[in-house]
Amino acid sequence: MSVDRRSVLRGAAVGAAGVGFATVGSVPSLAEATPVSHSPHGPGPFPTHRPFPPLLDDPNGLLALPASFKYKVVTRAGETKLKSGQPTPSLHDGTAVVDSDHNGYTLIQNHEIGGNDPLGVPQIPGTVYDSAVGSAGGCTVISVDKDGRNKGEWVGISGTLTNCAGGPTPWGTWMTCEETENKANGTTRLKDHGYVFEVWADGKTAHPVPLKALGRYAHEALAIDEERTHIYLSEDASGPNGLFYRWSAPRGYKLSSRSYKDLADKDFGTLEAMAILGDDGKPIPDVAYLTSAQLLRPFRVAWVPVSDRDGLTVSVRNQFTEGQVTRGKKFEGVYGTRDGVYVVNSFAEGGTADLPADGVPHDGMVWFYNYDAKTIQLVTYFPESAAANKGAAAKYDDYNFDGPDNVTVTPWGSLILAEDGTASSHVLSATPGGPTYAIARNMLNDSEFTGPTFSADGKVLFVNIQTPGITLAITGPWRDYLG
Repeated sequence: MSVDRRSVLRGAAVGAAGVGFATVGSVPSLAEATPVSHSPHGPGPFPTHRPFPPLLDDPNGLLALPASFKYKVVTRAGETKLKSGQPTPSLHDGTAVVDSDHNGYTLIQNHEIGGNDPLGVPQIPGTVYDSAVGSAGGCTVISVDKDGRNKGEWVGISGTLTNCAGGPTPWGTWMTCEETENKANGTTRLKDHGYVFEVWADGKTAHPVPLKALGRYAHEALAIDEERTHIYLSEDASGPNGLFYRWSAPRGYKLSSRSYKDLADKDFGTLEAMAILGDDGKPIPDVAYLTSAQLLRPFRVAWVPVSDRDGLTVSVRNQFTEGQVTRGKKFEGVYGTRDGVYVVNSFAEGGTADLPADGVPHDGMVWFYNYDAKTIQLVTYFPESAAANKGAAAKYDDYNFDGPDNVTVTPWGSLILAEDGTASSHVLSATPGGPTYAIARNMLNDSEFTGPTFSADGKVLFVNIQTPGITLAITGPWRDYLG
């Protein structure tokens, strides 16, 4: 995201959310939410897992981890080098492992750069969308070995803006999201921005073409369903608050590696916004009307068509009148599973214009939308906490969490969340409907973590410290605590 809670309240600069695609079980009922043996091929109750051990401070002052876990620095902005010779760009954000084999893993990574920047993404010929100097965002591709060591990094797309999060595709590419609505101005921007782009990892293929069918707005993240007929997208915006969207393919159409050509047409398929329906059948105006009292309760969902998805004269979210859709402060990370899709709201603070007058402040929500049931459930809820918001005493810092942002699903079905809050920044392990544990703490600065993504074999968790821009490969006995 371009403006986060930490930057608003404490003056730091930070970024966005990571996403992914996996196969896990359906949301359980309260009666089912008990410890079970769980297969990621589900369906079934969510898993529970052992508590993580306490975090141990890093003598190098970078990353606190539990005993038996360790990390490697994969890239560092301005220090590691691209294959083309330029330094690694800054502001690391949404990331996914898009390929793996016996030689290692391939990652695609966003850089949430919103203008000209000395550590911008180099505009390599063939990768450029907007050649203006003010369009310094984009994505890099990183090759690492099985131990997480850097084998090379190169540009996948350039000339974009504020590349926040996105989502991997089933065919091994990455869809990167611009979190902006900036239009061309003839100088720093020669083209309109606020689109989704597809990025390839092979170092040869590049199609820097905006996927206009998915709309032009402050995109955060997305996920493609397993049937390849829908894309679910979040919007991190305020004034008014953003929306959660669904793109639907025309009847008989399935998304594929060639779909970028069709998605370039702004009228291809259907784009709709979510409405969560209350008991009276009417849309709940904002997610902040719901609290932990509704944890795991299913709410019916309706989808309302977008009239002008390119937002030529009126921003997409402003095209709906109050009572038509359900808004939310900071719709952030999105992650698709076989049965549904997770979406995160980072927080909603009291005393702000972005909280409804009778809404309830909170420090984070995680939702699960069930494809077949067409219902949505609140599966994790962080109530507003003075300890988390104001910074707790050090010995309690690893118990108080706020501002979940990035989300991914582990190979064992539980969640990994990355904080973008006001006190220490953590990577968290969470069981939907259950407990949350700290599994890493940023000791370098107060920047958020971004882009958590597991290798498919479950051996490595990759995650970024957004500022200055550091990619970390964390290894350890993951299965002992998550399996």
